[in-house]
Amino acid sequence: MEESIRKYVRAADYLSAVQIYLQKNVLLENPLEHSDIKPRLLGHWGTCPGINFTYAHLNALIAKHDLDMLFVLGPGHGFPAIQSNLFLEGTLGKYHPEATIDKKGIQYISEKFSWPYGFPSHSNPEAPGVILEGGELGYSLSTAYGSILDNPDLITACVIGDGEAETGPLSAAWHINKLIDPANNGAVLPILHLNGYKISGPTMMGRMTDEELNSLFWGYGYEPYFVSSYEDYDVYERMQETLEKCLESIRYTQYLSREGSRNHPPRFPMIVLRTPKGWNSIDELGGKKIEDNHLSHQVIAKEAKSDPIHLEALESWLKSYRFEELFSNGKFDEDILSIVPPENKRMGGSLHAHGGSPVYKPLNLPDPHESAEDASIPGTIGSSSMRRAGDYLNKVFQHNSENRNFRLMSPDETYSNKLDKVFETTTRAFVWPLEQWDRDIAGDGRVMEMLSEHSLQGLAQGYILTGRHAVFASYEAFIQIVGSMADQYAKFLNVARDVPWRGDIGSLNYILTSSGWRQEHNGFSHQNPGFVDDMLQRQGCFVNVYFPPDGNSTLAVLHRCLASKQEINIIVAGKTLEPRWRTLDEANQDMEEGINIWDFASEEDPHVVFAAAGDYLTKESLAAIDILRKEMPEIRPRFVSVVSLSALGIGHSQCKVLRNDFDQYFTKDKPVIFNFHGYPQTIKQILFDYGYSSERFTIHGYEENGSTTTPFDMHVRNNTDRFTLAMEAVEHAREQGVISEEKAKEFISRYEETLEEHKDYIIKNGVDPDSIEEWRWTT
Repeated sequence: MEESIRKYVRAADYLSAVQIYLQKNVLLENPLEHSDIKPRLLGHWGTCPGINFTYAHLNALIAKHDLDMLFVLGPGHGFPAIQSNLFLEGTLGKYHPEATIDKKGIQYISEKFSWPYGFPSHSNPEAPGVILEGGELGYSLSTAYGSILDNPDLITACVIGDGEAETGPLSAAWHINKLIDPANNGAVLPILHLNGYKISGPTMMGRMTDEELNSLFWGYGYEPYFVSSYEDYDVYERMQETLEKCLESIRYTQYLSREGSRNHPPRFPMIVLRTPKGWNSIDELGGKKIEDNHLSHQVIAKEAKSDPIHLEALESWLKSYRFEELFSNGKFDEDILSIVPPENKRMGGSLHAHGGSPVYKPLNLPDPHESAEDASIPGTIGSSSMRRAGDYLNKVFQHNSENRNFRLMSPDETYSNKLDKVFETTTRAFVWPLEQWDRDIAGDGRVMEMLSEHSLQGLAQGYILTGRHAVFASYEAFIQIVGSMADQYAKFLNVARDVPWRGDIGSLNYILTSSGWRQEHNGFSHQNPGFVDDMLQRQGCFVNVYFPPDGNSTLAVLHRCLASKQEINIIVAGKTLEPRWRTLDEANQDMEEGINIWDFASEEDPHVVFAAAGDYLTKESLAAIDILRKEMPEIRPRFVSVVSLSALGIGHSQCKVLRNDFDQYFTKDKPVIFNFHGYPQTIKQILFDYGYSSERFTIHGYEENGSTTTPFDMHVRNNTDRFTLAMEAVEHAREQGVISEEKAKEFISRYEETLEEHKDYIIKNGVDPDSIEEWRWTT
C-alpha cells in the first residue's frame, strides 16, 4: 500500500505541474522546447505537493475502511492538485468526457488549465466534489463543519493552508468544535498544512514550534497529531499511521456519544502536516532558493517560454518524477489505481457535494396561516415581524424534526431578535461544560449561536451546499462583516446553477433585523443598511431582497424563501411592536407581485404618489398620508408598497419584475415620494434602469445621519419622517394648483415648527412624545 501511495503522489505531482506549464509534449516524449510552454503561466505550485500527498493517503484510508468522506480545500489556488486527483480517480472524466485516463486526457487537462473557456486556476463549482472555491482564504473550516451537521456518517477532511490560518474567519472557526454533538453529527478532520510561506514571506504558524502548536490546538479542544517530512522517519508511513489513529479516535468519540456514556467534552483529532513549499521541485534557480521558500508559492521557472536556463530547470524537474515508469502503453500503473476508492466512495464524486437526490429534501413547511394575525382593519397594532417569524420557524423545526435538515444560525442574538419562540422545540447547540443556570442550551440543539458571523456564514454554506436548509439571522449592521463571504458564495452559486450535474439545494436565507431605524439606543455604529446594496449588485435572477411591511408580510416572504431553491434571499424586517397592514392573503399577493397599490390608503387619479420599501418607512409614509387626509383633503394620495427588489429591479425572483407597466403603479406624470429602508442611491440606480430620472421621483432613505437618539429622530435626521414627507407632498400639490400658495406655506411653516418642537422635546425628555409613540392609522 505504501509504495502504491508513493507512485500515486508522484503521478499527481507531475500532472499538477504539467497543467501549469505545458500546452503540448505533455509526456516529455521529446526534449522540452520553448514552444511547448504556455504563453501565460498561471497557477500556484507551492501547495500542490502537500495536497497530493494528503489526498492520496485519504484515498487509501477510504478504500481500506469504506468511508464516506468529503474533501474541502482551503487554499483554492491549489486546484492543479485537485484536478490531478479528480483525473486519476476518474471523477473528472465522468463530468468532462474528454478527460479520459490516457494520453489524450492528460493533454486535455494540461492545455485547458488556466486557459480561456477552459478550467479556472482555482477550485470552482464546475469541479466535481467542490463546495468551496477558496480563492478568498479563511472559510474552509467553517464550511467543512457545516457539511457534517446532521450527517452522522460523514467525515470531512479539511486542508487548511498556513497562510489561510492567519485570517480572522479561520482563527474563529476552530471553536466550532464546541457546537458539534458527536451523537448526531459527522466529524471534521482538520489538516493544517504548514509549508511555511505565503506569497512573499514566512507564515506565523510555520515558524511556531510543535510544542507551541500542540498547546494552542489542545487549548482549542483538539487532539493534535504531527506529521513532518523534516523528521527522521518515513513521512508516508507516519501519515498512514496517523490517519488510522485519527479515524479510531473519531469513531470512539462518536461511539461513546451515541450510546450515551461520554462524560467529558469531545476532543476530536486534527493533523499538523509539515512539508516544504514546492516539495520535490526546483531547489535553486538564479542563485535564489526556490523549494522550501516563498519563491515556490506560485509559478517557478516562470521564464521557461523564453529563457533556456529556466527551460532546462523545468525539464530536469519534470523528468525527476520518472513519469514514464508510472504511465506506459497509454495506461497508469495498476499500483496507482489500486488506492482509488470505489466509484461511490470517491471524494470527487461525493453526493454530498452535488446536491439533488438523495441528499436534498425539501422542507416540510407549515401553513403560514397558523402563525398569522388578524389584519382585517389596517393599522391595528399587532405583534412584531420577528415574533411572527419566530413562531413560524418554531413550527418549521417541529415539522422537520425527523428529517433533521433545518438549522438557525444566530450570533448570540436569538433572544434579542425576538426569535426565541424556537426554544419551545429546540435549543442552542453546545457540547462544552454547562452550568445549572444556563437556559435553552444543549448538545443536540439546532440553533447555532456563536459571536462570529464568519463562522455562521461558513456553517450555513456548508450545510446548504450539502443538501439541507438554514436561516441566518443577524443585526443588519453587522451582517456586513460577511459581505465578502456572501459575495463569494453568490459567485459560486451563479456558476453552479448552470452546471447540469449539480442538483437542487436550498436557498441561503438571511433575516436582517435590529435595523438602523431601531438602533437609535446603540448609536451610529449600529446603523448600516449596506449589505442590501452590495447584494443588489449581483446581476441575475437568484438574489432577492424583501422588505415586508408587517408581520403577516414577513410570514408570506419567509414561507416563500424556505420553499425556494438555489437562491440568496434577504428578509429585512423589524422586531418592535408595529401596525398590521395586510392580511396574509393580501401579503401573499404583494409578495407575488413584488409591488402593489394599497387601496385603503389610495385615491383614484392621485396628485402625488407615496411609495415605500421597509416596515418603518412604510409607517412614516402612511402617517404622512394620514396627516394629509385630515388636514389637506383636497390632495389625492396613492400609496405603493414595494416588497421586493433584485439586481434586475423591482419585483421578485425568476426574473419576474414589474408584472404590470411601471406607470400603472407610479402614474405617467405625478410626483413620487419614495421612502426607502436603505441608501437612496440604491433606488435611484434602479429607477435609472427603468429610464426614470430624479425630476419626478424624490428618494428618501438612510443618509448616514444617526447617533444615540430617539426612534422618530432617526427619521427626522434622514428626512424620512412623516412631517417632512407631508410637507413635500403639499409643495407638489401647490405646484399643481391643487391648493393655494398661502395654504401650502401655512402648512409647511407649522410642521417645520413641529419638527423644532420635537427636537426640543427629546433633548429635554429623552423620548419621543406620545403623539408619535401612540399614532394610529385612522382614515
